[in-house]
Parts: sequence; C-alpha cells; structure tokens
Amino acid sequence: MNAEMIKNFGKFVPEENILTDELMSRHTTFRTGGPASCFIRISTREELSKIIDYLNKCEQNYYVLGNGSNLLVSDKGYEGVILSTTEAFNKVECVGNQIIAQAGALNSRIAACARDNGLTGFEFAAGIPGSIGGAMVMNAGAYGGEMSQVVKTVDIVDKSGEMMTLDNETMEFGYRHSVIKNSKYIVTGVVLELQKGDPETIKNKMNELAAKRREKQPLEYASAGSTFKRPEGYFAGKLIQDAGLCGMSVGDAQVSEKHCGFVINRGNATASQIMELIKKVQETVYQNSGVQLETEVITLGQF
Repeated sequence: MNAEMIKNFGKFVPEENILTDELMSRHTTFRTGGPASCFIRISTREELSKIIDYLNKCEQNYYVLGNGSNLLVSDKGYEGVILSTTEAFNKVECVGNQIIAQAGALNSRIAACARDNGLTGFEFAAGIPGSIGGAMVMNAGAYGGEMSQVVKTVDIVDKSGEMMTLDNETMEFGYRHSVIKNSKYIVTGVVLELQKGDPETIKNKMNELAAKRREKQPLEYASAGSTFKRPEGYFAGKLIQDAGLCGMSVGDAQVSEKHCGFVINRGNATASQIMELIKKVQETVYQNSGVQLETEVITLGQF
C-alpha cells in the first residue's frame, strides 16, 4: 500500500487513529497474526461511510474488525486496511423492550444490559465472544438460541458508503449465515427486540449457561471459539473425537482435550500452525467419516 493512499485516509479520520504495520496478534482472540499494512480506528458511522466509499473506489482490500473473536490472520500479515470499530463504536442503550447497540458492542455487555433491565431472550449470547456486528454476519448462536430470533433491524453501510436499515427478513438469516456474509455490507448498529422477564430468573439462566461453558469449553486458552461449523446431522466435536484427534497438536496449536470442536493456542502457536492443524483435522475426519468439516473461522492474508 502506497504512502499517498495512507495519507489520504487523514481526510476521513483523525491522523492519530491511523496506524501502519499494526500487529494483528494484539487484536484477535487467537493471539496470532502478523502486521496489517494499515489499521484505522473508526469513531463514527459517518467516518466509516466516507472511508468505505473511498476504499471501494480505489479497489483497496479492507476488513472491518470487531473483537477479532472469529478471525485467523496470516503470520505474513494482511496487505490491506483494517477498520476497527470496537473502541468507540460500542454504545448500548435500552428503550422499552428493545436494546439498541452499536456494532462494536460486546455480546456480553448487551446481555448484561438486557439482564439489568429485565429483558429476556438474549441469555444465550452472554458467553458468545465478540461483538454484535460480527454476530450479525454469521448469525451467531449457542444453547438453542441465535441472533435471528431477537433481531428487529440491522443498520449497515453499503460499498458506496450509503447508510441503510435491513429488517429481519431482509437479513436472510440461516445457520451461521446472513446476507451480510457474502456482500459488501458493513454492520454499524442493531436493534434487538426482547421480552419482559424476571431479572433474577434471567441472571440465574446466564449463570447456568456460564457454568456450562466453563465446564465444557477451554476458556483458559486463546481460541476463536468453535473452529468448525456443525455438519447437518452431526456434531463436529464428536466427529473429531471419533477420528482419534483429541489433543492432537502442531507446535502450540492443539485440538482441545476438553472440547474437540475447539482448536486452541496453548501459548505461542503461529497462525500457520493453527491452519496446518485445522487442515489435518479436516482431512482425517473426512477419511474417517466421509464428512467434510467447514470452518467457522474467517482467514485473512496468505497461508
């Protein structure tokens, strides 16, 4: 990326929010990843709209980053622009039985807001790592709940920088899928519609699900959550376990012994080691069961 383009970014965002060669290991829950050519902290929807329009006109690669909880960045880094929305794009408010949240707000914080205001329906998401923007892209879910059940509208910016609002039906939610996933749309905010409930019951449900996560998931290690999608009619973790891969490792990348559906970073795993392990798991499971595992994890850069 040339210096002139980076200089032009200063027309849209404050110069202090434009970083070069920023290590992505600082911004992903896998704690791996090389440098991004340019890393920009976005503060407002208007900033995002203007810079998206510019990047698309220049045909420049970019990626909008939330909490980095579902992302594996190459050790070589990313030859493009990372637009980070987490630091400033995180307002959450409750209005009646609705939660209005900006894209960078963490799911855990939104769940806490719902609980504190006696709203039920979002308990399932309290332990889902990452931001609500990312959750919209993949229709994140857990314990029988998913975003499609609670979303009323989603605010987006399209590739020309135009701001629009999509309703639940227009989002085309499916299993770990939405219309956002294969489009140039970028989520900026969400309206969730919940129901009135008893705060103590909501709190107990959240505590119960949190205890289940601690018991069954390797939360003590860096990871991207569930590494693989659930194949229709199967469970990814069971297929991996049946293939004899529990605890298999490549360097510090390991198939979790606590939950085989998680690939974890035991400390110093590189992105290449994680990717090598993922591919070995896919190949072995296919040989053992004939089922092709698909990753939930998004990759950036060259592997």
